[in-house]
Amino acid sequence: MQPQPSRRAISPRRVAALACMTALTLAVSTSAGNGRLSPATSAAGAGSGAVRNVLSRTTAHAPCLISSSREVQMSEGIPTSSGYARSTGTVRALTLMIDFSDAPGEGDALDRYREFFPKTQEWFRTSSYGRLDYRPEIPIPDWLRMPKSFRAYGIERGAPFDPGYRNLVRDIVAAADPKVNFQDYDLLNVLVTPNAGPSALDTVLSVTFAGNTQAPTADGVPVANASFVYSRQDDGSGTYGQTGYRVLPHENGHVFGLPDLYTAEGGGAVGHWDIMSEDWGANNDFLAWHKWKLGWLDASQVHCAAEAGTRDYALTPLARPGGPKLVFIPLDDRTGYAAEVRTRAGNDEAVCRPGVLIYKVDANVDTGMGPIKVYDARRESGGCTRSPNVHAELSDAPFRKGQTFIDREAGIRVTVVSEPDPASEADAEPAADPATGTRPAADDHYRVRVSRDEPLDD
Repeated sequence: MQPQPSRRAISPRRVAALACMTALTLAVSTSAGNGRLSPATSAAGAGSGAVRNVLSRTTAHAPCLISSSREVQMSEGIPTSSGYARSTGTVRALTLMIDFSDAPGEGDALDRYREFFPKTQEWFRTSSYGRLDYRPEIPIPDWLRMPKSFRAYGIERGAPFDPGYRNLVRDIVAAADPKVNFQDYDLLNVLVTPNAGPSALDTVLSVTFAGNTQAPTADGVPVANASFVYSRQDDGSGTYGQTGYRVLPHENGHVFGLPDLYTAEGGGAVGHWDIMSEDWGANNDFLAWHKWKLGWLDASQVHCAAEAGTRDYALTPLARPGGPKLVFIPLDDRTGYAAEVRTRAGNDEAVCRPGVLIYKVDANVDTGMGPIKVYDARRESGGCTRSPNVHAELSDAPFRKGQTFIDREAGIRVTVVSEPDPASEADAEPAADPATGTRPAADDHYRVRVSRDEPLDD
């Protein structure tokens, strides 16, 4: 479901049940944030840290800086528009636990906080290679009671910002302001008591409003980047303690300017290859394209393949710090193909077929409408995973040695010409030198050969 007409309203979370071959495989897709400031707009303070991330690039990357040619809700274009929270350096997340008279908080509010932390911090530290120092802060460690009942706010799936969320934000500010200086924070997390609203198995309410300069102000700044998390994403598989927190990294992804990658049909466009597609089930990471957008990759780690001819590129697993991570092949000024290596390591615990993941990025497609599409090296195979809440069909999407992706119309071919031995794929570390105690670099390089018949038109 798309939001009501408003360029800054955030589309709600959608629910999509994905069929799997296990007994319980409910997969619920996630929320959308589509608010965007105009390029010249900036603000500071709680939830409005409108500091454009510094994108690492050189002149050689210019053809790969795709952008939208029209008004797009949370475009995949790069660099990301200003107005969102910064995603590098120290980011302070004001975190409040709220309840209502008709949904009183059960137990200690800090127990609700612990459902998400420190796991969310660790997730961002791992995904960003330490470039994002995410610091949740709880100046009010108790339940913050709202003056109205939950029902009175009229919050339901698909609810626009006005009037319900505007009223809720105003009441949060009024209740918290005596103990909180909103100027000290980059974003706001609202952890709602989980007994407010329906079960996430029925309807997912969690939502983010990002880049929203029309939001109520607090201490002189708009509360422009705010994530709301409702009931627990517990599918009954017994994994909630390990995976239930992942709704928050997804929601905060919107605060940093990333769109939803699922569609109204579910996660079939990207599968479990990005947390902006599926945030239920086993842990997963961001795509390399998103890591570049967020400022987590250096220019030397991104290859821009815009020239005609054939060239080989080395790639190292996305989960490991250092080394080349992304090859981008621009098709025009708004679209292109990306190639990266995914292995079972870091945040990617569900990878069952390591290899080179190939996908298309379109900066002209709105959030939740399929701005990224993963190509399946083994179409209609049924996939290689039986993990609950993981889109099975795309789980074996990566290309392996000898396999080629072809776009005949564009005259582009991407072939995996070499891959590491199985020990490297299994993340085995080389033995340390007994004399020095140092370990040699693991031979974990994949090599891809990119051929394009024509150069990118100027």
